[in-house]
Amino acid sequence: MDTLKKYTPETWPAHAEQVTLEGKNKFVGFWLFLACEIVLFASLFATYLALKNKGPAGMEFSTQELYELPLAFAMTMILLTSSLTSVYAMYHMKNYNFKGVQLWMGITVLLGFSFLCLEIYEFNHYVSLGFTFGSSAFASAFYTLVGTHGFHVTVGLVWITALILRNAKRGLNLYNAPKYFVASLYWHFIDVVWVFIFTVVYLMGVVG
Repeated sequence: MDTLKKYTPETWPAHAEQVTLEGKNKFVGFWLFLACEIVLFASLFATYLALKNKGPAGMEFSTQELYELPLAFAMTMILLTSSLTSVYAMYHMKNYNFKGVQLWMGITVLLGFSFLCLEIYEFNHYVSLGFTFGSSAFASAFYTLVGTHGFHVTVGLVWITALILRNAKRGLNLYNAPKYFVASLYWHFIDVVWVFIFTVVYLMGVVG
């Protein structure tokens, strides 16, 4: 079977993720899925901006007083670094280095998990201050936007971890190469969304 054929760095296709028809379908399907995700997050951003600092809790907890920019910046750096490690993983995939793929995808998971822990800590801190999901429309919009992103991070972590564990003994082939590639693209999308969250929610919230 061609998808299970053993390759060498010299014979490995330059774009293994799109060599097979299944790989091409995954690639096209992912971009359609991504378009729906963009619409979802655009709606959440619009809702947040419309409800920012609105309601009882919105007046009690202004964004300037509530948000902790150093923490948000640390989370941003962690997530951007995880995006870089996933790039390294795809570099090794293009060079038919399966151990490199597994290693850098594993580091991506660790960084993503660290980000998620910081986000949970942030939410717990806000709740302890009395800024809960039901406090106001502003609070609901904040938790929905940032929480939806956190849910996507969790999905990405489960997805990549499953790929690492399931293919640990299989090696790299034309069947799983598209899966690694699409998972990496998904992770980049998560990172891009967070950059917008950091800018629109935290940075704009603190400075203005």
